[in-house]
Amino acid sequence: MENLLGLLRIHVKRGVDLAIRDISSSDPYIVFHFGNKKLKTHVVKQSLNPEWNDDLTLSVTDPNLPVKLTVYDKDILSADDKMGEAEFSIAPYLEAIKFRQKIQGGLPNGTIIMKIQPNRQNCLSEESHIVWNQGKLVQNMFIRLRNVESGEVELQLEWIDVPGSKGI
Repeated sequence: MENLLGLLRIHVKRGVDLAIRDISSSDPYIVFHFGNKKLKTHVVKQSLNPEWNDDLTLSVTDPNLPVKLTVYDKDILSADDKMGEAEFSIAPYLEAIKFRQKIQGGLPNGTIIMKIQPNRQNCLSEESHIVWNQGKLVQNMFIRLRNVESGEVELQLEWIDVPGSKGI
C-alpha cells in the first residue's frame, strides 16, 4: 500500500441510552465505514448501554475522509434495525499527531493537547480532548447518534505508525 499513512485504532468503549428496537431492549452492534473499508463490533445482547470494548483498526490513506458509523439492532428473523448513525473527522487528531515529536518525553500523563468543540458539522455530544497518555496521543470522544430518538457512543482514537508508510 504505497499511499498508507498509518493505522487508526478505534477503541469502541460503550453505548449510552441507545434506542429500543425490540420489545424492551436491543441487541446493538456498530458498523464503521471509512472510504471503502468496513469494520464492525460484536453484538451485545439485550442492552441499551452496551460495553463493547472492541478494538478496530483502519488503514488510513486519505486523512480527509470522514469515519461513518451506524448502530444496528441484531435481529434473527428479519433485517437488522437501524439505531442511529454519525460521522466524525479524524483531521484534527491527525494535526495533533504531526506535532507529537515536539512534545515527546516532556509531558505528564493526562495533559490535554487539543480540545475540539461540538458543532453542527460534527457529531460530538461534548468537548473532545486529544490527550498525552503513556507516550501516545489519544482522542476521547462521545458521538451523538443522528436520525434516532436517543443514543451516544464513546470512542477513543489512537494512531499507529507503520514502518515503511508515508506517515502523516
